[in-house]
Amino acid sequence: MQSRAFITGVSGPELTPAEREFIGSERPWGFILFKRNIETPQQVALLVQQLRKSVDAPDAPVLIDQEGGRVQRLGPPHWPVYPPGALFGALYDLDPALGLAAARLSARLIAADLADLGINADCLPLADVPVAGADAVIGNRAYGTEPAKVAAIARAVTDGLDQGGILPVLKHIPGHGRATADSHFGLPTVDTPEKELERTDFAAFQPLSDLPMAMTAHVVFSALDPAHPATTSATIIERVIRGVIGFQGLLMSDDVSMNALAGSIAERTRAIFSAGCDVVLHCNGRFDEMREVAAETPELSGKALDRARRALASRRAPQPFDRRAARTELDAMMSRAGTGA
Repeated sequence: MQSRAFITGVSGPELTPAEREFIGSERPWGFILFKRNIETPQQVALLVQQLRKSVDAPDAPVLIDQEGGRVQRLGPPHWPVYPPGALFGALYDLDPALGLAAARLSARLIAADLADLGINADCLPLADVPVAGADAVIGNRAYGTEPAKVAAIARAVTDGLDQGGILPVLKHIPGHGRATADSHFGLPTVDTPEKELERTDFAAFQPLSDLPMAMTAHVVFSALDPAHPATTSATIIERVIRGVIGFQGLLMSDDVSMNALAGSIAERTRAIFSAGCDVVLHCNGRFDEMREVAAETPELSGKALDRARRALASRRAPQPFDRRAARTELDAMMSRAGTGA
């Protein structure tokens, strides 16, 4: 049975009867988990199984934002704390090879945690390039302020996830680093000239254009489209994301329920598909909104379906891994970043 072109969250640590019926009838392509869905490893693994069983799809993508630092849905006491992206950047400045190795190793450890639970996709890496005066929503999540450095660390993170059998989701394309507002609460506008954006923000994403999936930025780039954020801008998706950056993988929106977007949930959903996104993402688990999204979402077909299939097919089997030794090694690496030694 064909999937529909949306990814949905759910309200809690287990499916309600209404959610189970909704998922079975509306057939989302995938799912995303948040802290409200997390209690214990056994509970999360069961929830993941229930989600896939509800759509009768054993390989359905189950996503999570597990970056490290302040964006980490899995945490103590059942899962370890991981470094924020900026620490890999600091270590890279001391020793580029060591910075890349640490980023790769951290992602490999995260991948092992996710694989234990049946989660098969992580909303990572970030290729956002922050600037002075930008909103702190990106902040120390970023790997640095130089596009080549950001791209190199993002690639190392991708390699670590790939080695652990976890699909990466590149974000926030074509760049959230200059935003002066948090798109969860309002619509950021970036007035930087196009040539400068190509030299900095877009340049960090170009070396990562082969990744299987990416998530859009709810950011207006006035030099390209003063009326629409990237998520709902056909100009930016076609000219920048597919063109300048060259990304040809599955393109999903950032959360359709975020306040950066205007209009009703139904209107936002229609605008996302009209602009050229392949899949719409809905995160908050509100059942009324989930139904609105589903009502406006087509079946996955054509190029979007091809991209979705290629994304899932790119996932590799996890490679052998000594988790305890890797954690010890990562801690030793990160102690250097913390002390500047």
